[in-house]
Amino acid sequence: MAQGCLKCLKYTMCVANFLCFLCGVAVLGFGVYIMVNFEMAALTPTLATLKVANALLISGIIITCVSFLGFVGALKENRCLLLTFFLLLFLLMLVELTAACLLLMYEAKISELVQTDLKKGLDQVKQKPGNSSDVMWDLVQQRLDCCGVENVTDWGEKVPESCCKNNCTTNRVYRNKLQGCLPVMKNIFEEHFLITGISVIVLCIIEVLGMCFAMTLYCHISRSGLGYKL
Repeated sequence: MAQGCLKCLKYTMCVANFLCFLCGVAVLGFGVYIMVNFEMAALTPTLATLKVANALLISGIIITCVSFLGFVGALKENRCLLLTFFLLLFLLMLVELTAACLLLMYEAKISELVQTDLKKGLDQVKQKPGNSSDVMWDLVQQRLDCCGVENVTDWGEKVPESCCKNNCTTNRVYRNKLQGCLPVMKNIFEEHFLITGISVIVLCIIEVLGMCFAMTLYCHISRSGLGYKL
């Protein structure tokens, strides 16, 4: 009976880590897609050093590597890989919880920094119009149905076509004239805050379960004297 439960646990770990591996590959691919198709420096020149694409690439690599360790460790019943998997999951959970706490503590400062950087990026586009930076601002304003950082007056007299409902030259009716892109972004973040929080909690629960499964297999292998099976 015990052997049957442990086999079930072993293959459950293999399936779960394989799914996590696929998720890691998807995150990695999404990071590459953003890096190729989006230029965040046009929106936030200062924060461009903290590129979302780079964060996704790093996250994808970490997820694929950790899930691969868990998959092989469970399949081969390798104590070394299982222990490494356990420690990496524990460190990842600590990093995630620390990042979540920092975001909550410094939410106002982060919002102020983003606002300042968005205005800086918009000023750079106004000074040098007609380049690839305009495309990013047009894309954001069309997708979010907004204009400027705070409102349309941020553009001054040179209002882009993406701010107009029809044509700026013939019909100067702006989309959400009093609504800038920053308030819209804040609203989107607030609307999805609960979902994000639940996702973080669920992720931590999955990681705790993964650590429990890994340690259970590790202890069983140690007691049965199987050693490092390759």
